[in-house]
Amino acid sequence: MGVIHILWLRQIKRYLRSRARMLGSLAQPLLFFVALGFGFGPVFEQAGNGSYIQFLAPGVIAMSVMFTSVFSGIDLIWDKQFGFLKETLVAPVSRVKILFGRTLGAATVAMMQGCLVFLLTFLFGFRPENMLYLPLAFLFMAFIAFLFTALGTALASLVNDMHAFPMIMNFLVMPLFFLSGALFPLENLPAGIRYATYGNPLRYGVDGLHISMSGLEGIGIMADMGTLLVFIVAIMGLGVYLFKRIEI
Repeated sequence: MGVIHILWLRQIKRYLRSRARMLGSLAQPLLFFVALGFGFGPVFEQAGNGSYIQFLAPGVIAMSVMFTSVFSGIDLIWDKQFGFLKETLVAPVSRVKILFGRTLGAATVAMMQGCLVFLLTFLFGFRPENMLYLPLAFLFMAFIAFLFTALGTALASLVNDMHAFPMIMNFLVMPLFFLSGALFPLENLPAGIRYATYGNPLRYGVDGLHISMSGLEGIGIMADMGTLLVFIVAIMGLGVYLFKRIEI
């Protein structure tokens, strides 16, 4: 069995063994649906923007996938501190394969989390606009998962403090989330901020989910996919560089 397959299965088993982690990760999406979905929904509809749940659900799914992905870097720091990573790195296997296996496993876990949140959205009245587009939605979820898992792994390669990592990641990912169009349309933002959002990779994932799940207008499916792929290649390349520099 290849090292990529072994590391992929290991990440999934970690997730499945921790039922508290699985259930706890649903608390934040649930809070967003209850507090924002029902709180801001009437205001959103009175403004003539349609159902807020239809707008909010893809954004909350993207949020869940992103946070699960990026905080998977904590597992890498844990392995560094307790020597598990050293055992892996001394094996006669390319570090690129090790990195890819870990990234693929954590991205799969994030996809599973996104699917759970997708099922949760039905309890709040969300319905996909066109079921034929759902495969595209799952593809965008996979892109978001792989992109932010690679980002979390890259930063975890630099950080050794498990307490510092969440603070650094929150400082980075919270602005990305709030300026992604997940909670509100971006069209009415000040021009400078609106243009800055085009450099936000999550914006393209959220836009793709809005188009494929809710039938909303956006940048475009192909443009979203192409931009996400560019970000994935760039961040994965950075992750490979930083992962190779880890000293054992």
